[in-house]
Amino acid sequence: MSLISPGLALSAILATAYGAVFHLWRGGGYGMLLRYLVAAWGGFALGQLVGWLGGWAFLMVGQVHVLEGTLAVEWC
Repeated sequence: MSLISPGLALSAILATAYGAVFHLWRGGGYGMLLRYLVAAWGGFALGQLVGWLGGWAFLMVGQVHVLEGTLAVEWC
């Protein structure tokens, strides 16, 4: 039995990678890393919600709206 859904795991991995890469690019201490990660997680979740409510299916991996999530992270 799985403890976490594959879609949630992929979303968390992508959002964490976006936040970490942004931190590597912009720099800062641990506080800024945490801020970037929270913004990436929130943005990716917002993108998932928009993709789900809009009924869009552009560049999906399973149930994960990769395109919408990525665009929302960039917006945040």
